[in-house]
Amino acid sequence: MFESAELGHRLGKAEYHKLVPTLRAALLNAQMRVVEAADFPVVLLSAGVDGGGRAEVVNLLVEWMDPRHISAVATDETTLDHGIPQPIWRHWQDLPPKGKLGVFFGSWYTPLIEDRVYRKIRDPELAVALDELVGFERMLVNEGALIVKVWMHLTKKAQRKRFETLEADKTTAWRVTKRDWEHHERYNRFRAVSERVLRETSTAEAPWTVVEATDARYRDVTVARALLDAMETRLGQRKVSIPRRAASLARPSIDSRNVIAELDLKKKLSDADYRERFSAAQARVAELSRSKHFHERGVAIVFEGNDAAGKGGAIRRVTSALDVRTYRVVPIAAPSEEERAQPYLWRFWRHVPRKGQFTIFDRSWYGRVLVERVEGFAAESDWMRAYREIVDFETSLIRSGIVVIKFWLAISKDEQLVRFRAREKTSFKRFKITEEDWRNRKKWDAYENAVCDMVDRTSTDLAPWTLVEANDKNWARVRVLETIGDAISKKI
Repeated sequence: MFESAELGHRLGKAEYHKLVPTLRAALLNAQMRVVEAADFPVVLLSAGVDGGGRAEVVNLLVEWMDPRHISAVATDETTLDHGIPQPIWRHWQDLPPKGKLGVFFGSWYTPLIEDRVYRKIRDPELAVALDELVGFERMLVNEGALIVKVWMHLTKKAQRKRFETLEADKTTAWRVTKRDWEHHERYNRFRAVSERVLRETSTAEAPWTVVEATDARYRDVTVARALLDAMETRLGQRKVSIPRRAASLARPSIDSRNVIAELDLKKKLSDADYRERFSAAQARVAELSRSKHFHERGVAIVFEGNDAAGKGGAIRRVTSALDVRTYRVVPIAAPSEEERAQPYLWRFWRHVPRKGQFTIFDRSWYGRVLVERVEGFAAESDWMRAYREIVDFETSLIRSGIVVIKFWLAISKDEQLVRFRAREKTSFKRFKITEEDWRNRKKWDAYENAVCDMVDRTSTDLAPWTLVEANDKNWARVRVLETIGDAISKKI
């Protein structure tokens, strides 16, 4: 893969100065069109061998373009917060919004390459991580992002010469570190691992461009052209409008089973049994949350269910077992303007629990395959691919040490009507019933169909759905607490 970048390309000083004004003007013009359209973000990965000039290229692009619309992010270990899941959380937080350019200096592949070279991870672990990142990039592209990946390459001989030249000048000697020379001694291994990474992650959606970096002028112009060509190509593409329509009421679930209809909603607990089991389950969750082993974990609890199924009441019983300093309840409503400028899952990554913490989602990322699907707020192509993206998202959380627990609270249509009418008659519950609730009730079958698809496609061994029979609140609340206790206990 690197052979074409070792051919001794050069760009003369006169030719460089002749090209630069036109190139700068074209880059700035393309950037302003991206800013004005605000239809998609641009993600530039500036990667390559040590001494290849990644920092110089980033600085030059910031100088040539409007820096107000550019964010530059370093991906070295010194900037990591080890209280949060790594590495995927970090990449999500640094994504640029639509209309902006985000430059990832070093790229999200650099730490993986170094870890494999120094044998901190094995080949199977590298393969899993690369697959995760390819899925991450695929998701970004599907959400509209333009990804430009550039690898700046040097031969071993050219790298040594670059280091020696920098060290010979007092003003640049600081740029060559002991670690750079350590990497140089392992050049052949870095090259082998890097070639594998580039080969396995150069996809149709996000291909790599390998640039010879021996000559700085040639390197700078080639990278700038790659970015310019990508932006102009994207800006010249005609936007295809996908019709948005509600899901068909007759659409069957994947395996034709109706897992909701199979639930026994008559399950009940007497008040005496409830008090006994509830107290035991609550005490168990409280004890587990204080365990020293729990501090290396986080817990994400998802509550979905029919309107009036008792999600709020169940959440309150969970939080009453926890120290208020260790949990957050995140209610999910329609996305804000800031959230609409990012990929769909971005706003949920913002609330991922840190180690030793709980995040409880009152509604969740499943809105895309439920309400957005049924109400026609998302195109069919968007909610269909969301199943895979959600599974990838949850797998990333679990690989980072987070326990993912998902509940669907189910009640019958008759029980929902009883609860709706009771809410209308109770002064302190009237705020819980809205015209939207009554509208949703008219689409009961469509929502039930969507729930069956959701369970079929996203209930995995790592993050299974727990379907809770919730006609009886005593039964539902105990089932929730006991399930949480079991899930945490298995992980610690």
